[in-house]
Amino acid sequence: MGGSKLSCAKHSAGERGFTLIEALVALAIIATVLSSIGAVIGTTVQGTRTINQRLMLDGAAETLLAALPGRNALRPGRQTGELAGHRWRIDVAPISGASGDTRPSRFVPLAVNMWMQGPSGAQILFTTVRLVPKATE
Repeated sequence: MGGSKLSCAKHSAGERGFTLIEALVALAIIATVLSSIGAVIGTTVQGTRTINQRLMLDGAAETLLAALPGRNALRPGRQTGELAGHRWRIDVAPISGASGDTRPSRFVPLAVNMWMQGPSGAQILFTTVRLVPKATE
């Protein structure tokens, strides 16, 4: 019994494993797939952030519109301010009677234009009409 001999076993063609080129191609494919997934995730995060900012802006605008004075107290003019980091401006002006309707009415339509800008720079403009009682003459 002599010392141990190292044997060089021959491998058959099915047992060789991957070549260097096959491994590099596999890594390139994996890198491409991962970068595509990363781009999709980045776009999704950005879209979610934009939707969240828009919802906050809409919520602040609805809060401000709900806080407008009642029908009897609403007057033409401009108001400005800030609400939870959102800058806003409200312009109230009478709407001219371009409809040609000459029937007497107890109400005057007022255009209410509200502009709001959020902390991110996103802007929104709401326009609505409020009917207010005519001033007694």
